[in-house]
Amino acid sequence: MVDYIDAKNLKLSKKDMMTCTMCGFCKSVCPTFEGIGKDTGVARGRMILSYGLLMKDLPADGSVIEALYQCTTCKDCERRCPSKIKVVDVVERARRDLVDAGHMLPRHRKVVDSVRKYGNPYGEERSVPEALGEKPRRARVGYFAGCTSAYRNPKISQATLSILKKLGEDYTVLNETCCGSVLGRIGLEEDAVKQMQRNIDAITEQGVEEVVFSCAGCYRMFKEEYPRHVEVPFKVKHISEYLAEKDLDLGKLEKKITYHDPCHLGRHSGVYQAPRDVLSKVPGAEFKEMPKTSAEARCCGGGGGVRSAFPELSEKIAGRRVDQAEFADVLVTCCPFCVTNLRSGGEKTGSKVEICDLVELVEPLL
Repeated sequence: MVDYIDAKNLKLSKKDMMTCTMCGFCKSVCPTFEGIGKDTGVARGRMILSYGLLMKDLPADGSVIEALYQCTTCKDCERRCPSKIKVVDVVERARRDLVDAGHMLPRHRKVVDSVRKYGNPYGEERSVPEALGEKPRRARVGYFAGCTSAYRNPKISQATLSILKKLGEDYTVLNETCCGSVLGRIGLEEDAVKQMQRNIDAITEQGVEEVVFSCAGCYRMFKEEYPRHVEVPFKVKHISEYLAEKDLDLGKLEKKITYHDPCHLGRHSGVYQAPRDVLSKVPGAEFKEMPKTSAEARCCGGGGGVRSAFPELSEKIAGRRVDQAEFADVLVTCCPFCVTNLRSGGEKTGSKVEICDLVELVEPLL
């Protein structure tokens, strides 16, 4: 049976799809294309596939679904595109149409079911405060750990909490649940909005004035996506922005350091300088930029649902990124998902570079 879908969301991106000139500039920066080597794995190919779904020229078969979900949504193609096409919007609208038509990758289905049942993508029955070992209370600053820091990379959340304590901050952990990013990337906008409102209600009850994030993905949601759907009655800051404003008295670290810009923190949210300002406060450290950095930084390969659905492709992308940091002793980033994926990629390539989050570097020096 040929499965043509009603692509009602893609109708909103018809102009973008028709504007694409097929110039191929996106091929020079697409992390997926480097791993796949076919046009279905690059922005211009996804424009053709999405337009085909919209016009019912293409059925939603396995190859089309796979291609549209292999995009990391890193947004580097948008930076490179001379026609300024909003590629991520097209891809995510195509995904919403696919989900609405009953199409979802099995690994993504498991993630969605887990968020709906447990409030996190990992099937953890513990709440985030329970995982962090602290009780929520009313305070000036709320720490939004995010699922990955709370359940899979706890050294990041513990380092963040330790930093807040050492700085004498009036802080609290939050009665948080999944920020909704994973649902939005898969294509379940309605579910994502429900998560947004749950978090806003819970955080508002604790009376915080400012929420600090160690996860770039969670931060991007609150800064860029939440305001489109719900009212955000408090300030939001990434931990790098918070630390950049502090007069930090750090211990000496005589190592060569470089920095990887997370896509959600950099190209999506525009935060480039704050992490570098923090690293500049480390005495003795020799800082050097990677070949591709800031707005041109290459993706780690972990975003857009790619790591959960296509782990081998994700690790391959991460391995190439780690290779670009071989001149350094330490590769620092500001996202637990990037840390996890870069470490996986580095292990595959046999890299000797130490990979850590900014808070893991700063906390023992503070």
